[in-house]
Amino acid sequence: QAHFVESGGGSVQQGGSLRLSCAARGFTLDNRRIAWFRQAPGKEREGVSCISISGQSTYHADSVKGRFTISRDNAEDTLYLQMNSLSPEDTAVYYCAAAKYRAALPGATCLIPSNYYIWGQGTQVTVSS
Repeated sequence: QAHFVESGGGSVQQGGSLRLSCAARGFTLDNRRIAWFRQAPGKEREGVSCISISGQSTYHADSVKGRFTISRDNAEDTLYLQMNSLSPEDTAVYYCAAAKYRAALPGATCLIPSNYYIWGQGTQVTVSS
């Protein structure tokens, strides 16, 4: 069964950094758009960052631009999210997700949750002030 195994969440002080990893199991990330989402308590799930099939193009939500970096290793079927300059507003459960095979998802459409159908179990990120 296709799924992800997430790791790397935790607690950090404001201004700190964390790196999230997401390994695909039961399927390959080749030819799939992949992305990170997050959901804070009482809020809807929101797109954070996404990366193209080739890995050459990325798109970030305005709230994380310049602080978060998404990357992929297709050989290892793994997705990463490097998070720097973290603030309490970044506190949330973070999820990785994969879109359907060869789905283009240009621009901001790559941050819409309904465009993804394989999801990680989520990892908690807590940033204290």
